[in-house]
Formats: sequence, C-alpha cells, structure tokens
Amino acid sequence: MSPGAEWNHNIHYHPAVLAAVPAGAARALDVGCGDGRLARELRAVVPHVTALDRDEPTLAAAWAADGGLGIDYVLGDFLSQDFEAGSFDFVGCIATLHHMEAGDGLRRMADLLRPGGRLAVVGLARLGGIRGIGDLPAEIGGFLLHRLKRSRHQFVRVTAPTLWPPPETYGSMRRIARATLPGADFRRRLLWRYTLVWEKPAAS
Repeated sequence: MSPGAEWNHNIHYHPAVLAAVPAGAARALDVGCGDGRLARELRAVVPHVTALDRDEPTLAAAWAADGGLGIDYVLGDFLSQDFEAGSFDFVGCIATLHHMEAGDGLRRMADLLRPGGRLAVVGLARLGGIRGIGDLPAEIGGFLLHRLKRSRHQFVRVTAPTLWPPPETYGSMRRIARATLPGADFRRRLLWRYTLVWEKPAAS
C-alpha cells in the first residue's frame, strides 16, 4: 500500500480475502459489502460479483461510487435472502459476521458455496476475560500497528452501521468455526480482527 493511500482496519485485510479466491472462480458474493470497496476489488478477479448489504443508504453509496458497473448490488438480509444453494465459487465477508448469530452465518455461507468453493471471513471478536490473556500480545501489536499505519496513510472511517462490543470472544469464535466448518483455518490477527478460511469439500 503506497504512502498516503486510504486505509483502515478492514481495508488492511482485503489482500487476505482476495488471496483466498480460488483459481477459476466465476461467481463471488460479498456479504455486508458496506462501501463496496471489496466488491470492486473482487470484480477485478472474478467475472460476476454480487454485493449484499441490509443498510439501504450504505448500499446506495456503494453503487454510486462507480454506478454499479459489473456488480449486482442487492439490498437484503443475508440469512433470509433468496440465493440458490451452491451458487457461488467464493464468499467473502469483512466485519459483518458479528452482526448475526455466528454459527447460522457460517452455515449459510457454506450452503451457498459450490463443492470446492471457498469462503473467507475477516471478523471482529472481543477478549474473553482471564481466558483471553493469550490475546493480549495481539491487542498490543494491533495498537502499535494502528498508530504506525495512521501516521502513513489516509484513515477512512467506516460509514456503515457498527456493533461494539462483538457478542463472541476470540475463543468462542474459534470453537464455533471448528464445530461448524471442520478443517477451517482460524487465525487471530492484529487490529482487533481474526481471519477464517474454509474450502467446501469437493464431494459435498
């Protein structure tokens, strides 16, 4: 990222999401697309992108950024939206999963993936009291990285509705991920985030 480029905690992890897109992916879904920034980046590597958000002003602003060129912007709730099962090669989700029941959200993402498809989540969680003491190094590291990045880049505030604190701890999210998506790669990250990547078995 070049000096002076726009940056925030979510933008920081866009490369991790894009790196998870499987080769040859034809259809991608951005869950909780917010300002549409990730959807526009996905459009550069996936022929068909659907961007979903339940906040109408946020979705309108995302569409207005480039007139919705090459992206299907959809207003709706992810858990109840009428998408066909197995209709996406890739599902991406940044700072959205904590707005819904996590297990339900992950099961819905898995259902929408075709066999061999992949999902990538960048999520928010909170410290879990004394059990969360192992997360303190990441908390401190996140604070230092935040200060460094803000001094070098243009910080962009999130305009979509926010929820804090998240309902799940990092520990409970790790357990939910492993129980819901066996084999999922769950990692605690800096900047108060975690990442979760899972590939749907080809035999599903």
